Amino acid sequence: MEKKYDANPNHPGKLFVISGPSGAGKGTICRRLLEETDIELSVSMTTRAPRNGEVEGISYFFTDRDTFIERVNAGGFLEYAEVYGNYYGTPKQLVIDKLKEGIDVVLEIDIQGAMKVKENYPDGIFIFILPPSMSELRKRITGRGTETEDAINLRLSKTLSEISYIDKYDYCVVNGLLEEAVSRVKSIIVAEHSRVAEDVRTLIERYEEEI
Repeated sequence: MEKKYDANPNHPGKLFVISGPSGAGKGTICRRLLEETDIELSVSMTTRAPRNGEVEGISYFFTDRDTFIERVNAGGFLEYAEVYGNYYGTPKQLVIDKLKEGIDVVLEIDIQGAMKVKENYPDGIFIFILPPSMSELRKRITGRGTETEDAINLRLSKTLSEISYIDKYDYCVVNGLLEEAVSRVKSIIVAEHSRVAEDVRTLIERYEEEI
């Protein structure tokens, strides 16, 4: 595992929000980050029932509808949405607690959700994953063998609409070669930890005392 830093509450972690069109490969990139770095995944909360093999606190936090709504009313989510009658959301406090411990968190989410997170936590780092071309995206979706031609055309049309949000993001990574895309995202993480922070004054003062 590639260590980026030692978790330290004096140096808060950072929230990396990764999104992009379906088929761009954002899920694969996130899995590689979890395997190869010490970043941690933001686990969503949902009102749907667990499926076979899903584990509480790892796959999702499972809860009932009333409890979810109470948390919504209390401002307890960075974002949430209702999908096919079930609620899904990103618990705010769980993310904030990890960041306070000096742990980086990655959130893989659709573009609409990312925009909600940006409203509620503008300090996040937002990374847009793009396919190398629309023809390659069509090839990837077609290769799944799960959608009709009409559904694929609709998805590609939606992709063009989603790409219009790219200027709302801090970084864009084209996922042509997976290894290169993963390397670029890792570089973004390292670079963000090298930014001049507000606490740099403390560091300078320490150096001055040592002179």
